[in-house]
Amino acid sequence: MDTIDRLLGEADQAWRGYGVGSADRATLAADLRLDLRAAANDGGDPAQLIGGDVAGFARRLADEAGVRRVRGDYGRVVGTALIGAVLGAVLGYGLLEAAYPVFVHLIDIPRSIDVPIQLAVAVAYGTPGAVVAAGAVVAVRTRLRALPEIRRTARLMSVLVPVAGIVITPITVGFAWATDYSLAPSVVLTEIAMVLGAIAGATALARRLSLREARTAAASPHPETTRVKPA
Repeated sequence: MDTIDRLLGEADQAWRGYGVGSADRATLAADLRLDLRAAANDGGDPAQLIGGDVAGFARRLADEAGVRRVRGDYGRVVGTALIGAVLGAVLGYGLLEAAYPVFVHLIDIPRSIDVPIQLAVAVAYGTPGAVVAAGAVVAVRTRLRALPEIRRTARLMSVLVPVAGIVITPITVGFAWATDYSLAPSVVLTEIAMVLGAIAGATALARRLSLREARTAAASPHPETTRVKPA
Protein backbone atom coordinates (compact mmCIF):
# COMPACT_ATOMS: atom_id res chain seq x y z
CA MET A 1 0.00 0.00 0.00
CA ASP A 2 3.01 2.30 0.47
CA THR A 3 3.67 2.04 -3.25
CA ILE A 4 0.11 3.03 -4.06
CA ASP A 5 0.22 6.02 -1.71
CA ARG A 6 3.53 7.12 -3.21
CA LEU A 7 2.20 6.88 -6.74
CA LEU A 8 -0.95 8.77 -5.81
CA GLY A 9 1.15 11.47 -4.16
CA GLU A 10 3.25 11.90 -7.30
CA ALA A 11 0.13 11.94 -9.44
CA ASP A 12 -1.49 14.57 -7.23
CA GLN A 13 1.58 16.80 -7.56
CA ALA A 14 1.38 16.42 -11.33
CA TRP A 15 -2.31 17.30 -11.33
CA ARG A 16 -1.64 20.38 -9.22
CA GLY A 17 1.00 21.56 -11.63
CA TYR A 18 -1.33 20.80 -14.52
CA GLY A 19 -3.95 23.14 -13.10
CA VAL A 20 -6.49 20.53 -12.03
CA GLY A 21 -8.85 21.67 -9.27
CA SER A 22 -9.10 20.01 -5.88
CA ALA A 23 -12.47 18.36 -6.54
CA ASP A 24 -11.30 16.85 -9.83
CA ARG A 25 -8.04 15.74 -8.24
CA ALA A 26 -9.97 13.89 -5.55
CA THR A 27 -12.11 12.14 -8.16
CA LEU A 28 -9.13 11.18 -10.29
CA ALA A 29 -7.22 9.94 -7.25
CA ALA A 30 -10.15 7.81 -6.09
CA ASP A 31 -10.50 6.18 -9.50
CA LEU A 32 -6.76 5.64 -9.80
CA ARG A 33 -6.57 4.14 -6.32
CA LEU A 34 -9.22 1.56 -7.27
CA ASP A 35 -7.27 0.61 -10.40
CA LEU A 36 -3.99 0.33 -8.50
CA ARG A 37 -5.58 -1.77 -5.76
CA ALA A 38 -7.12 -4.05 -8.37
CA ALA A 39 -3.72 -4.51 -9.96
CA ALA A 40 -2.17 -5.30 -6.58
CA ASN A 41 -4.94 -7.79 -5.72
CA ASP A 42 -4.31 -9.58 -9.00
CA GLY A 43 -0.69 -10.06 -7.96
CA GLY A 44 0.72 -7.39 -10.26
CA ASP A 45 2.90 -4.40 -9.55
CA PRO A 46 0.84 -1.17 -9.33
CA ALA A 47 3.81 0.79 -10.66
CA GLN A 48 3.70 -1.20 -13.91
CA LEU A 49 0.14 0.01 -14.51
CA ILE A 50 1.39 3.60 -14.57
CA GLY A 51 4.82 3.08 -16.05
CA GLY A 52 7.97 5.03 -15.38
CA ASP A 53 6.51 8.47 -16.09
CA VAL A 54 3.99 9.05 -13.31
CA ALA A 55 3.52 12.75 -14.14
CA GLY A 56 2.88 12.02 -17.81
CA PHE A 57 0.42 9.27 -16.93
CA ALA A 58 -1.42 11.62 -14.55
CA ARG A 59 -1.69 14.34 -17.20
CA ARG A 60 -3.00 11.88 -19.79
CA LEU A 61 -5.52 10.61 -17.26
CA ALA A 62 -6.73 14.17 -16.64
CA ASP A 63 -7.02 14.83 -20.37
CA GLU A 64 -8.98 11.62 -20.94
CA ALA A 65 -11.33 12.53 -18.08
CA GLY A 66 -11.91 15.95 -19.65
CA VAL A 67 -11.34 17.88 -16.43
CA ARG A 68 -11.14 21.66 -16.54
CA ARG A 69 -7.65 23.01 -16.08
CA VAL A 70 -6.58 26.47 -15.01
CA ARG A 71 -2.87 27.25 -15.17
CA GLY A 72 -1.47 29.43 -12.44
CA ASP A 73 1.37 31.10 -14.39
CA TYR A 74 2.53 32.62 -11.12
CA GLY A 75 5.90 33.62 -12.55
CA ARG A 76 4.38 35.61 -15.40
CA VAL A 77 1.78 37.25 -13.17
CA VAL A 78 4.24 38.24 -10.44
CA GLY A 79 6.88 39.38 -12.93
CA THR A 80 4.39 41.54 -14.81
CA ALA A 81 3.13 43.03 -11.54
CA LEU A 82 6.66 43.94 -10.46
CA ILE A 83 7.40 45.59 -13.80
CA GLY A 84 4.20 47.60 -13.49
CA ALA A 85 5.09 48.50 -9.90
CA VAL A 86 8.53 49.78 -10.93
CA LEU A 87 7.02 51.89 -13.71
CA GLY A 88 4.43 53.13 -11.23
CA ALA A 89 7.19 54.02 -8.77
CA VAL A 90 8.88 56.18 -11.41
CA LEU A 91 5.59 57.92 -12.19
CA GLY A 92 4.77 58.30 -8.49
CA TYR A 93 8.16 59.81 -7.79
CA GLY A 94 7.57 62.30 -10.58
CA LEU A 95 4.18 63.23 -9.16
CA LEU A 96 5.66 63.62 -5.69
CA GLU A 97 8.44 65.82 -7.01
CA ALA A 98 5.88 67.98 -8.80
CA ALA A 99 3.67 68.29 -5.71
CA TYR A 100 6.49 68.76 -3.19
CA PRO A 101 6.94 72.53 -3.71
CA VAL A 102 3.20 73.05 -3.24
CA PHE A 103 3.18 71.29 0.13
CA VAL A 104 6.32 73.08 1.25
CA HIS A 105 4.65 76.37 0.41
CA LEU A 106 1.53 75.40 2.35
CA ILE A 107 3.52 74.34 5.38
CA ASP A 108 5.55 77.55 5.31
CA ILE A 109 2.37 79.61 5.66
CA PRO A 110 2.07 79.69 9.45
CA ARG A 111 -1.38 81.10 9.93
CA SER A 112 -3.36 80.89 6.76
CA ILE A 113 -3.36 77.09 6.40
CA ASP A 114 -2.40 74.61 9.08
CA VAL A 115 -1.24 71.38 7.42
CA PRO A 116 -0.97 68.50 9.92
CA ILE A 117 2.29 66.60 9.79
CA GLN A 118 0.28 63.36 9.50
CA LEU A 119 -1.23 64.66 6.26
CA ALA A 120 2.17 65.55 4.90
CA VAL A 121 3.52 62.10 5.71
CA ALA A 122 0.43 60.42 4.25
CA VAL A 123 0.82 62.34 1.02
CA ALA A 124 4.57 61.75 0.87
CA TYR A 125 4.15 57.98 1.17
CA GLY A 126 0.61 57.53 -0.08
CA THR A 127 1.00 59.24 -3.44
CA PRO A 128 3.79 57.05 -4.81
CA GLY A 129 2.36 54.02 -3.02
CA ALA A 130 -1.01 54.40 -4.71
CA VAL A 131 0.59 54.82 -8.12
CA VAL A 132 2.82 51.78 -7.53
CA ALA A 133 -0.19 49.64 -6.62
CA ALA A 134 -2.15 50.92 -9.60
CA GLY A 135 0.80 50.22 -11.89
CA ALA A 136 0.99 46.61 -10.73
CA VAL A 137 -2.74 46.02 -11.16
CA VAL A 138 -3.01 47.74 -14.53
CA ALA A 139 0.03 45.90 -15.89
CA VAL A 140 -1.39 42.51 -14.95
CA ARG A 141 -4.86 43.34 -16.21
CA THR A 142 -3.73 44.69 -19.58
CA ARG A 143 -0.60 42.68 -20.43
CA LEU A 144 -1.99 39.29 -19.37
CA ARG A 145 -5.57 39.69 -20.48
CA ALA A 146 -5.47 36.33 -22.26
CA LEU A 147 -4.77 34.35 -19.08
CA PRO A 148 -7.77 32.65 -17.49
CA GLU A 149 -9.23 34.34 -14.41
CA ILE A 150 -6.92 37.34 -14.83
CA ARG A 151 -9.74 39.79 -14.24
CA ARG A 152 -10.51 38.13 -10.93
CA THR A 153 -6.79 38.20 -10.11
CA ALA A 154 -6.52 41.90 -10.87
CA ARG A 155 -9.61 42.62 -8.77
CA LEU A 156 -8.11 40.83 -5.78
CA MET A 157 -4.79 42.58 -6.38
CA SER A 158 -6.51 45.94 -6.13
CA VAL A 159 -7.28 45.04 -2.51
CA LEU A 160 -4.29 42.95 -1.46
CA VAL A 161 -1.50 45.04 -2.97
CA PRO A 162 -2.52 48.26 -1.13
CA VAL A 163 -2.90 46.25 2.08
CA ALA A 164 0.59 44.86 1.58
CA GLY A 165 1.84 48.41 1.02
CA ILE A 166 0.23 49.59 4.25
CA VAL A 167 1.84 46.72 6.14
CA ILE A 168 5.32 47.00 4.62
CA THR A 169 5.59 50.81 4.82
CA PRO A 170 6.11 51.10 8.60
CA ILE A 171 8.44 48.10 8.47
CA THR A 172 10.52 49.75 5.78
CA VAL A 173 10.51 53.09 7.61
CA GLY A 174 11.56 51.32 10.81
CA PHE A 175 14.42 49.63 8.98
CA ALA A 176 15.48 52.97 7.53
CA TRP A 177 15.37 54.54 11.00
CA ALA A 178 17.40 51.66 12.44
CA THR A 179 20.09 52.28 9.82
CA ASP A 180 20.01 56.03 10.49
CA TYR A 181 18.44 56.55 7.06
CA SER A 182 21.61 55.38 5.40
CA LEU A 183 21.93 55.73 1.64
CA ALA A 184 24.40 52.87 1.41
CA PRO A 185 23.63 50.68 -1.62
CA SER A 186 23.08 47.60 0.53
CA VAL A 187 20.56 49.42 2.71
CA VAL A 188 18.68 50.97 -0.21
CA LEU A 189 18.57 47.65 -2.07
CA THR A 190 17.24 45.94 1.05
CA GLU A 191 14.46 48.51 1.36
CA ILE A 192 13.56 48.08 -2.32
CA ALA A 193 13.58 44.30 -1.93
CA MET A 194 11.23 44.56 1.06
CA VAL A 195 8.71 46.58 -0.92
CA LEU A 196 8.93 44.43 -4.04
CA GLY A 197 8.68 41.30 -1.91
CA ALA A 198 5.45 42.58 -0.37
CA ILE A 199 4.02 43.32 -3.81
CA ALA A 200 5.09 39.93 -5.14
CA GLY A 201 3.56 38.14 -2.15
CA ALA A 202 0.28 40.01 -2.46
CA THR A 203 0.16 39.30 -6.21
CA ALA A 204 0.84 35.59 -5.74
CA LEU A 205 -1.83 35.40 -3.05
CA ALA A 206 -4.32 37.20 -5.29
CA ARG A 207 -3.60 34.76 -8.10
CA ARG A 208 -3.94 31.76 -5.80
CA LEU A 209 -7.25 32.98 -4.36
CA SER A 210 -8.64 33.77 -7.80
CA LEU A 211 -7.83 30.30 -9.09
CA ARG A 212 -9.26 28.72 -5.96
CA GLU A 213 -12.52 30.62 -6.45
CA ALA A 214 -12.64 29.61 -10.10
CA ARG A 215 -12.04 25.94 -9.34
CA THR A 216 -14.60 25.96 -6.55
CA ALA A 217 -17.17 27.55 -8.85
CA ALA A 218 -16.39 25.02 -11.56
CA ALA A 219 -16.77 22.12 -9.14
CA SER A 220 -20.06 23.38 -7.71
CA PRO A 221 -23.25 22.16 -9.39
CA HIS A 222 -25.19 24.85 -11.20
CA PRO A 223 -28.92 24.91 -10.59
CA GLU A 224 -29.70 25.59 -14.21
CA THR A 225 -27.94 22.40 -15.27
CA THR A 226 -29.98 20.23 -12.92
CA ARG A 227 -33.36 21.85 -13.33
CA VAL A 228 -35.93 19.55 -14.91
CA LYS A 229 -37.40 21.09 -18.00
CA PRO A 230 -41.16 20.90 -18.39
CA ALA A 231 -42.42 18.48 -20.99
